[in-house]
Amino acid sequence: MDSDKKPVIGIVGGTGDLGTGIARRLTRAGYAVVIGSRTADNAHIACDALKQAAEAGGWGAIQVSSGDNHHAATAGDVVFVTVPFGAQRSTLDALVDHVSGKIVVDVTVPLVPPKVARVQLPAEGSAGQIAQDILGEGVRVVSALQNVAAAHLNSDAAIHCDVLVTGNEKSARQVVIDLLSAMGLTAYHAGLINNAAAAEALTSVLINLNKQFKTHAGIKITGLD
Repeated sequence: MDSDKKPVIGIVGGTGDLGTGIARRLTRAGYAVVIGSRTADNAHIACDALKQAAEAGGWGAIQVSSGDNHHAATAGDVVFVTVPFGAQRSTLDALVDHVSGKIVVDVTVPLVPPKVARVQLPAEGSAGQIAQDILGEGVRVVSALQNVAAAHLNSDAAIHCDVLVTGNEKSARQVVIDLLSAMGLTAYHAGLINNAAAAEALTSVLINLNKQFKTHAGIKITGLD
């Protein structure tokens, strides 16, 4: 990937609320995005909807295309995986051969319905760790965005919450932090992939708050210059 050129972004599971929000923010920031889904037809529908939103919103030209998940993973220099926890393992197993040497951003939260407001981390420690274990050391897994509501990403309003970014390679984390900055978010290095457990666990806490206050709560890091 040319350091002077914006990376192409592949979004696996890109037709859900979180995937479409990421695509919306990154295309507006001038990145080429490839939306993926289990079926290419669903991805095409999401792609067309994003083009219509761009036209209606007067964003200017955007670079967005679509295909199945394999196509999005192959086409992307950086690949976001935005599938539910129940589909994470099977999705990643199918992508191993398509993401070698790449940065994979895992946004999975290990929610176990129906008790999604209860912290239930997996035996491996976190969904981020599962992603790293499945994809292997040849893939730079970065965990992020677990604490940002999809409703915020799909709006044009400023997002007043921060993002904890974990992963075993600092340079890969920085690439993701730069992407999040382009999306209008403030993000911080939060350590190795082991620490993904903290951000993932916070999601269930935020779900509790959202239910109480009828909102889309996030986190804010204080005390930093």
